[in-house]
Amino acid sequence: MAADVMDEVLALIMAGGKGHRLSILAEERAKPAVPFAGKYRLIDFTLSNCVNSGISKVGVLTQYRPRSLNDHIGLGAPWDLDRKRRGLSLLQPHTGRRFEGWYKGTADAVYQNLPFVEESRAQQVLILAGDHVYKMRYNEMVAFHRANKADITVGAIEVPLEVGSRFGLMVLDENSEVVAFEEKPSRPRSRLASMGIYLVSSQFLSEVLEEDAHKRGSTHDFGRDILPSLVGRCRVFGHQFHGYWRDVGTVESYWQANMEFLEDPPPLDLAHGEQRIRTHHEERPPALTGPRSTVQQSLLCHGCIIRGSVRHSVLFHGVVIEEGAQVEDSILFDDAVVKSGAAVHRSVLDKESVVGEGARVGYGDDNTPNLEEPENLYSGITLVGKRAMVPAGARIGRNCKIMPGATPADFPLAMLVPSGSTVARESRRPAAARVPVA
Repeated sequence: MAADVMDEVLALIMAGGKGHRLSILAEERAKPAVPFAGKYRLIDFTLSNCVNSGISKVGVLTQYRPRSLNDHIGLGAPWDLDRKRRGLSLLQPHTGRRFEGWYKGTADAVYQNLPFVEESRAQQVLILAGDHVYKMRYNEMVAFHRANKADITVGAIEVPLEVGSRFGLMVLDENSEVVAFEEKPSRPRSRLASMGIYLVSSQFLSEVLEEDAHKRGSTHDFGRDILPSLVGRCRVFGHQFHGYWRDVGTVESYWQANMEFLEDPPPLDLAHGEQRIRTHHEERPPALTGPRSTVQQSLLCHGCIIRGSVRHSVLFHGVVIEEGAQVEDSILFDDAVVKSGAAVHRSVLDKESVVGEGARVGYGDDNTPNLEEPENLYSGITLVGKRAMVPAGARIGRNCKIMPGATPADFPLAMLVPSGSTVARESRRPAAARVPVA
């Protein structure tokens, strides 16, 4: 499709989500700002898809803990969106005569920014989630939408039936028109899931959102309210996508998606071709491996210093693995340190966290779910929060949660944290949440 046609499309990226199911990985950052695959943030995929599709007018709707996300995006230079006439805009909740207060849902977030949509003079608005991992040229969806004279087109992908309850599910007829839609059903009857991608004309979008804004009982959400109300009375179509796509909204799916990028070949080519994934680059020296280090099937980013053993893991900028330390099946964010003789297994370590000498993180065979978050931490993955310090010699079990900023003083005297436990800073933890004394 010609570039001038895509100039008529405005992209709005929903980037204000809290990411509850990612537990402490999203406690101090918006979900789209969660690091991924060694050097990226989740929002990099959606931003890159926009510019790779010829969309040069992009609005990013932020709300929950936006500082990390704002710092990463900046003026949009890595995506060639730092332009005067079009380019990238960060859209925060605001007060005014017509709109006021926090975004109450995805539909309300767009509704509060309708003046921005009108000023863009776009013919179509492409509404996107900022927390999915995929590469997609939106040109094909725009052509499909126009060819079918659709009122709204929904991006759709097949998912396993057993995870269908996490998505909005739809049924299409032989012409790809949506004949049924159900948001996160407890008993899925379809495998065709909404990707959180909606293409709609600007005028139709304004009318629909104005109607929803004054509807009593609405949660002002596209999946829960807007789509179900349109099916059967408007031309709602589903455009099927057949490539790699991951919703990394849970700890398990996030960890698994990172591990998939250690395969040979990886599921997506991130660096080459016209559809490369772009990101903000940090100025760091090259990664360094020591004389007794071993590295197998892993991603290492700039600034890493590896003197121990790393296997099947993802290491972000500046990670240090000291001599005799072992890291396996794990994800370590920027500047995490694993000291000599320590071992980390099937865990995620947030930025600037430290695992002390001889400590064990992800220890033992007990797979008891986390007592505070059994729905989020149940598959054996242990999380160590931002700037947390695991003391030397400690034993941290499976499905544990070491809260951001925890210090050695917050750990039990026996230095054993049983599987399913949480270590919180003393000043922040309720009595019921304290780690049992081993």
